[in-house]
Amino acid sequence: MPLGSALAQLAGVYILAQNEHGLVIVDMHAAHERIVYERLKAQANVAPIESQPLLIPVTFAATPAEVAVAESQAAVLAELGLDVAPLSPGVLAVRALPAALRDADAVALARSVLAELADTDGSRVVQRARDEVLATMACHGAVRANRQLTLAEMNALLRDMERTERADQCNHGRPTWRQLSMRELDALFLRGR
Repeated sequence: MPLGSALAQLAGVYILAQNEHGLVIVDMHAAHERIVYERLKAQANVAPIESQPLLIPVTFAATPAEVAVAESQAAVLAELGLDVAPLSPGVLAVRALPAALRDADAVALARSVLAELADTDGSRVVQRARDEVLATMACHGAVRANRQLTLAEMNALLRDMERTERADQCNHGRPTWRQLSMRELDALFLRGR
């Protein structure tokens, strides 16, 4: 169903749009997270995720567990478009991010992905583990609450949703948008009675 034209942003969280049926309310973070996830998944299915080297590597103090995962899972990290490697004992350097997530917080993304990989044991299916890591990455790549979007950006998000598989649910199974028909809106205001 066409999601219509954006009207406004509410509380930095929701996009309000109008379509032929009435009002559409979109959770912009949840919707964008699904879009980013599906893009990453499609890319990962055909080739390693494109990587964007950072001009200046970002370093952070790491736990011994994080360093061990970064070393043992270097090939998986590379497939995911991440370059996270020890710089010195107890310090990891993020040298590249997935190109689709180049604006993400490098340290937060690296930590989340390392934690996800640490939780993946050998009995789990690799594909499922990869999809969970991609979901974590998508969350970091999605627009955040309170980010002000222009009408053009809101409309672009609506069009991306219309082209994205399963865009009606975020990666955690929650709805990304709701439709309120004119009949429902009229009933809210006791119109036509």
